[in-house]
Amino acid sequence: MEILAKDFSLQEKLNILADAAKYDVACTSSGSDRRGKKGFLGNTVACGICHSFASDGRCISLLKILLTNECIFDCKYCLNRASNDRPRATFTPEEICTLVVEFYRRNYIEGLFLSSGVLKSPTYTMEQIYRTIYLLRTRYHFRGYIHVKAIPGAPEELITKVGFLADRMSVNIELPTKESLRALAPHKKPENLIKPIRQIQNGIIGHRLSIGKSPQMERSTSNRYLRHSIFEENPYQRLETRQTVPSVGKSMPPKLPKDTSFVPAGQSTQMIIGASGESDLQLLSTTQKLYQQYDLKRVFFSAYVPLNEDSALPTLDTAPPLLREHRLYQADWLLRFYGFHADELLSTDHPNFNILLDPKCDWALRHLELFPVEVNTASYAKLLRVPGIGTKSAQRIVKARKQGYLDFSHLKKIGVVLKRAKYFITCNGKMMYRIPIEENFITRQLTGEDSRQAWAIEHPQTYRQLSLFDDFHFSRGTTTEDYQKSISGQI
Repeated sequence: MEILAKDFSLQEKLNILADAAKYDVACTSSGSDRRGKKGFLGNTVACGICHSFASDGRCISLLKILLTNECIFDCKYCLNRASNDRPRATFTPEEICTLVVEFYRRNYIEGLFLSSGVLKSPTYTMEQIYRTIYLLRTRYHFRGYIHVKAIPGAPEELITKVGFLADRMSVNIELPTKESLRALAPHKKPENLIKPIRQIQNGIIGHRLSIGKSPQMERSTSNRYLRHSIFEENPYQRLETRQTVPSVGKSMPPKLPKDTSFVPAGQSTQMIIGASGESDLQLLSTTQKLYQQYDLKRVFFSAYVPLNEDSALPTLDTAPPLLREHRLYQADWLLRFYGFHADELLSTDHPNFNILLDPKCDWALRHLELFPVEVNTASYAKLLRVPGIGTKSAQRIVKARKQGYLDFSHLKKIGVVLKRAKYFITCNGKMMYRIPIEENFITRQLTGEDSRQAWAIEHPQTYRQLSLFDDFHFSRGTTTEDYQKSISGQI
């Protein structure tokens, strides 16, 4: 007998739909400022959403749920695919508003991350999402952070209306190539995934131009090296790339505050890694193209967790590629903050990172002809390419050496990670030790130092979704009574 959504209580729906949302990645700062206002609930600070982390590193300040885990699609990798026999539940817009407001008042959350399966049709699902966010902003006067997934295939007008209500929007491109999308998600078309990404970008541009700002989103340091595209094609090749700036004023929902803007925190996307056979070079090239052509704030990677049995997927006993995901995030950082490009970090002859080394070390070991670097004379750009020297420590070096020559003791105080940097730098023409500039020797030293961290990433204690209780260091487990009290607000 099929279990219908109406048979579940609100708490049971929350259990089902919060658990179903755990494969959508949303750990990022808000990027949006909105002051508190009399008669309204909450506010948003640009750097204030992800300042609270659990002991396993995950952010706990967003209520992360699905509108529904029902779906008309049958993507092979998805736990909520149509062919899976699972309890299905759907929130009403009013139920989500109740959860957000009550959890916010109890100081459990600072904002909402709302995604969804596709219920009935993309249009119907997007209508329900729009109604939810509209009620939160107008009836409940919620001014906190809201991240919403746009549903590919939904009408442009609905996506635009949601864009005036949400802080951030995202569209998952799912997989990095047309071939893998065709093999694992044949019901999803590349052009349908790209279209809303382009629409949201055009909406951001149109709104910014209408208020006299630059069409590109402001960035302090993030993505500043990726502003100008060096690619002629989209991530999905030969798709339409013409950019038009729409008139967004006519689509603006009524009765909103005057300070309303269109997706002020920008848009992001997510790719699954490990479900198909792409190399790191393919993944990183797609990531770079997404940044350059759509002005995205973030590209997230989600290590594939085997959930379904299918000949086109890894076997169920395959471990999630968590260390590979970690290396890709490090490489993403190099693209956005350090001036690297994908074709520098990897090549057709070397298409994958050495997962035992961080990507900057991996690159440096293949370019030893550029090292050692003299820290007292090297430019800021050259310092950024030294393993163990980050953006802040490079800035401090440039500033400090104006007062005199630096030695290794100074570098340690500045924050340079000498266990990596010592193989690639000199101070006043001398290395820290008598170290041979030889690839195999340095590789052995670096992999030995990083092996413990790599093992910890590959062998996490748990894959479970974080609950409202961070019970990883509790002397006793969370009881049923505690859980019920957390829902009712008694604790």
